[in-house]
Amino acid sequence: MSQLLHSDADDEGEREPGTARALTRSGRPLRVTLCPVNTAGVPWTLAQALRRRGVDAKLVVFERYGLHPEADVSLDRSGGFARRQATQWAALARLLPRTDVFHFIFGLTLVPQSLQFPILRTTRRKSVMHYLGSDIRGKTPEELASGKKAGAEIVGSYDAIRWVPEASVIPPGIDLRNLVPAPPSDRARPVVLHAPSSRDRKGTEHVIAAVEGLDADLEIVEGLHHEEAFERFRNADIVVDQLNAGWYGLFAIECMALGKPVVTFLHEDAVRRTEEAFGTTVPIVSATAETLREKLRPLVADAAERRRLGEASRAYVELVHDQERVTDRLLDVYARL
Repeated sequence: MSQLLHSDADDEGEREPGTARALTRSGRPLRVTLCPVNTAGVPWTLAQALRRRGVDAKLVVFERYGLHPEADVSLDRSGGFARRQATQWAALARLLPRTDVFHFIFGLTLVPQSLQFPILRTTRRKSVMHYLGSDIRGKTPEELASGKKAGAEIVGSYDAIRWVPEASVIPPGIDLRNLVPAPPSDRARPVVLHAPSSRDRKGTEHVIAAVEGLDADLEIVEGLHHEEAFERFRNADIVVDQLNAGWYGLFAIECMALGKPVVTFLHEDAVRRTEEAFGTTVPIVSATAETLREKLRPLVADAAERRRLGEASRAYVELVHDQERVTDRLLDVYARL
C-alpha cells in the first residue's frame, strides 16, 4: 500500500507504544473492514484499538456469536445457500467503496475466495488474512494456499508460524488500561482453575486427575459469558490452560494479565523464538499430561512462588500482548501492503 498508506509514526525501534497512526496519502483516515467473524472477541478488540488511532475501522460479521456478540454490523444470514450468498454479495458491494483494507479473520472471506481476491485486485483494495490458531493447526500447505492471495498473512504466535512461514507474527492483544491484577491468595488450599472450550482438546481429564492428588481445589469454568467467566478467573490461584496444542491462547493471556501463574503445554522451539523476538522470558510453566501433577505441586505448596510467577506473567503480557503494542505491529503490516 505504498501509494495509499503512510504512517506518521517514527521508526518502530524508536517510537513509544501507541504512537503509530495510519492515514491515506490524501490525509483522510484509513478505512478498514474486519470480517466476517468475531472469533474469541479478537477482531472486536482490534477494531476498537484501531479506532483509538484514528482509523475508520468496523467489524462486519456473518452472525453474532453467543459468547462474543460484539460487532458493528451483523449480516444475520438466513435461508439456504443461494440466499446466504446473496446477502454476502450485497454486503461486499456496499463495503467496497468504503474500504481501503479488508482484514479477513479465521481463514474466511465475505464471498468465495476464488472470487474475493480477484475482485479486490481489480478494485485496487488491499487485504490481509489473519489466522487465530485452530483455523490452520495441522493443515497442509495446499489447504492454506488461498490465504497467499491476500496482501499479507498474520498468525498469533511463533508456534502457529510453522504452518504459515511467510506470515507476520502479531500476538493477540488485550486492553490493559482498566485491567487490575488480582494476585494469587495465600489460602491453604489454592484454587486451580481450568476453562476448557473443548474438554478433549484441552486435556481436561488429565487436569482433573492431576489435581485430585494435590492439596488444592479444582474449578472448571464452562459455558459462561465472558464477563461472568472473567470474574471466576479473578478468584483463581493457579490456572491450567491446555495439554495438547503446544501454545497458549486468549484465556491464558487474560489470566496472566490478572497476575496468575499459568501452566500449559508449550513447544520448546516456539518458546525460544518468542523469547528471541521479544527479548524476554516466557513465564508459563510448561507441562504435559504426564508431568502436570509434579509441575503443579510446587505452586500448590508455595504461595510466594505463585505470586512471583504471577508478577512475571503480568509483566510479560504488558510487553507482548498489550493492545497498544499489538496495534502498532498491525499498522506496520498495513503500511507494507
